[in-house]
Amino acid sequence: MFSFIVRRLFYCLLVLLGVVLLTFLLFNVAAGDPAAAVLGKNPTAQEVEELRRELGSDLPLCFGSRRKTEAFNSYNADSGKTVGSVEVRDLAPGGEWGREFIFHRNFKTPDENVELVWKADGGGRIELVGVDGNGKIMPETDEVTIRVASTGRLANVDFYRPNSSVFNSQFVRALGEIVSINGETPYVHLLDFGRTLVTREPIGRILRRGVVPSLCLMVPIFLGELVIGVMLALAATAFRNTWVDRLLLLLSISMMSVSYLVVIIFAQWILGYYYNIFPVWGWGSAAFLILPVLIGVACGLGGSVRFYRSVFVNELNREYLRTAKAKGCSPFTVYSRHLLRNAMIPIITRAGSILPFLFTGSLLLESFFGIPGLGYAGLDALYNSDLQLLKALVVVSALLFVAVNLITDIVYAWADPRIRLK
Repeated sequence: MFSFIVRRLFYCLLVLLGVVLLTFLLFNVAAGDPAAAVLGKNPTAQEVEELRRELGSDLPLCFGSRRKTEAFNSYNADSGKTVGSVEVRDLAPGGEWGREFIFHRNFKTPDENVELVWKADGGGRIELVGVDGNGKIMPETDEVTIRVASTGRLANVDFYRPNSSVFNSQFVRALGEIVSINGETPYVHLLDFGRTLVTREPIGRILRRGVVPSLCLMVPIFLGELVIGVMLALAATAFRNTWVDRLLLLLSISMMSVSYLVVIIFAQWILGYYYNIFPVWGWGSAAFLILPVLIGVACGLGGSVRFYRSVFVNELNREYLRTAKAKGCSPFTVYSRHLLRNAMIPIITRAGSILPFLFTGSLLLESFFGIPGLGYAGLDALYNSDLQLLKALVVVSALLFVAVNLITDIVYAWADPRIRLK
């Protein structure tokens, strides 16, 4: 058992690494610069610089010795325009120099040097003014001039700061959000995702605040769907091919066919507004959870009953059940002790597979009922384009999925002594 758990933990780490890589590609590469979404239309260059340094979006993606800076505006000839503090002057025709590019400093950075990286095509000379032979711009330099020969063309110019380490990158930073080690107590930091982009609140505080309402909603839904689903499936199996079985199958298919959203709106209108039986918005007592829990159980019950009934019907023709009946065991003993126990493996498998996905259902329930859980925080982050909080919720969901699958494999051995974990 111990070797199995260690091996599965290793597999879980590989899965988690794949999730981190996927979220890194989605949120760091495909999503673009978060500073543009957070700071609005006309931020100052220093505001962009400070936010990028805090988020680490100025770092190289995987590895590199330089990090982007906004101390000077970049230039790209393909864009066809200049922005901010970049001036382009056409010099006298027929002379040695064709154009002159002047880059003005946006803000002072006395603690670090800035490095200029340029690319030219078409041949001809390039002259740099205000830059030393290594491309470094000294802190006291407020203006950098690049002259291009009349036969040449300046393709692009970028400005960088020196990076503290070649491995100090956005991907390493993403790994450090899962687990990081430093020289101060506590020495190990887990799930440290920094602050949200919109409210600047620590993400760890949001996760801790939202986990209790989410658990109060998800755990009753999970247990209710499991227990009621098994009981109704046993009843359908016991009265197989009778009106009870057909009625339960009809209700199961009907519940599977109705959208989650339709059930929420209809239940709120009938039970909340029309009859005023349950509160439909807020969080503070158990009364606010009754209606969303009933909706969650009802929406998941149809598929559970059909699945568990199929499992039980497949077990009916096994020899151990015929032997139990021949020995004179009561129908209750046959179904509860023998049938249910030997069908535990598929039941555990389904329970383990639906538990992580209850988080998806809680997104709608928490949003429509005003429950301040993780699902509500996820939708709020989606509306506000808070990529940092969304990334944290994706990683936490992946951790939950991996942990539930590991626990499911361990429970197999407890439910069926014939299974050996090796």
